[in-house]
Amino acid sequence: MESRLSQFGVLNQKDKATAYQSLLSETLASQDQSNLPTEIHTLVDNVVNQESVGLVISRGILSELVRALSEGKVPDTQRRKRIVEDTLEIVQPRLVSYEEQVNSLRFQLADILEEEESWSDAARVLTGISLDSGQRSLPDEEKLRVYVRIVRLLLEDEDSIEAERYYNRAALLAHSTTDRETLLQFKLCQARISDYSRKFLEAASRYHELSWVAEIDEGERNHMLSAAMTCAILAPAGPNRSRVLAALCRDERTSELPSFNILLKMFHDRILRPSEIQEFEGTLKPHQLAKIAISSNDRLASAVAEDDHAGDAAVSTRKGPATVLDRAVMEHNLLASSKIYNNITFRGLGALLDLTPGAAETMARRMIEQGRLKGAIDQVEKLISFDVLGEDDDAQGKAGGLGDVEQVEEDTGAPFTKRWDMQIRLTAANVETIVQHLTQKGLVSFGAVQT
Repeated sequence: MESRLSQFGVLNQKDKATAYQSLLSETLASQDQSNLPTEIHTLVDNVVNQESVGLVISRGILSELVRALSEGKVPDTQRRKRIVEDTLEIVQPRLVSYEEQVNSLRFQLADILEEEESWSDAARVLTGISLDSGQRSLPDEEKLRVYVRIVRLLLEDEDSIEAERYYNRAALLAHSTTDRETLLQFKLCQARISDYSRKFLEAASRYHELSWVAEIDEGERNHMLSAAMTCAILAPAGPNRSRVLAALCRDERTSELPSFNILLKMFHDRILRPSEIQEFEGTLKPHQLAKIAISSNDRLASAVAEDDHAGDAAVSTRKGPATVLDRAVMEHNLLASSKIYNNITFRGLGALLDLTPGAAETMARRMIEQGRLKGAIDQVEKLISFDVLGEDDDAQGKAGGLGDVEQVEEDTGAPFTKRWDMQIRLTAANVETIVQHLTQKGLVSFGAVQT
């Protein structure tokens, strides 16, 4: 190889181009490719770094090498990978002169690394591609495909922080394409970014929307539906979550998935016990089990409120939720308790949530401040009073769409009897509705009253 290359120095530029082209073709066509990476390395180094070789010739040879590699003339993946890596290393100091060839080589190397499931390495190779400068600027649609692919690869290795950077770039170009596949990949990245960022309500809505797309494989759609259920369960308790839970409960497909029982209990505002969530916890991803640090303000507020219970062995010592799942379950149980009790003491709520009374008060205070829980806190009496006819009930009922009974509020003059009266009114109205349906279908009949 080196002896033949040394003979090319005395040739004119036209003959030199033909000689290099012939040598490259012979090398790639060789039956024995065991030394092919070394020979290609020597050839590329000579073409790129020899001053006597013009830029037009070197670009032509590199373009031919890129084409041969893409056409599979080097069938062995590891040899092809080594050739691409060596070529990129040689060309790197003169990158500006060979941007188009380098970009093509990077795409090929990313494909190889992705097949090897080296997700982060493949993403790093793609980030080195020049998209906005050089001899040929890529169109916005192609840039979007590259950014979406980088985001997808980074999320495979759960590098959500770096993935979000490239997702933000892709979001600026999402309008530039009408390609259905690219848009679906972008929306999936959008849902996964929300999931990793712990924006579970947004993630649940996006996953659920994608689970209806017919172009996606049925197995993938079921996976997205399951992800939507998981995110809805982990979402902050409140009216917004109730709407998402209602949409999922109305979806007939969810009843066949393992998380349906917990989903249904949450929708019906039933208190969850630790034994009920152990199996669900095993299905969560690491970022959904992330540890939660208790803020210094919450720690101080809890400590001040715990003075009266110091030394009481019956009181829990937990000062707050330990994981994302813990927080979701505790907030749900707190919201569910507001549907059962008119009021509850700090100590009683702490026993229900397995928290210190001060930590239970802190959680209730935060939910009230954020509008996710209707109620008032009496710190003198150490009592939390729930607003039983607040907007939260209205949002939950309307979201479910499971009843057609019109709720009419009546001022009885006694606040603590309103809930009881409303329950009687709703029960009677529901019974009347059931009887009407049965009568219309001829399942029951009422004879004349005899006197």
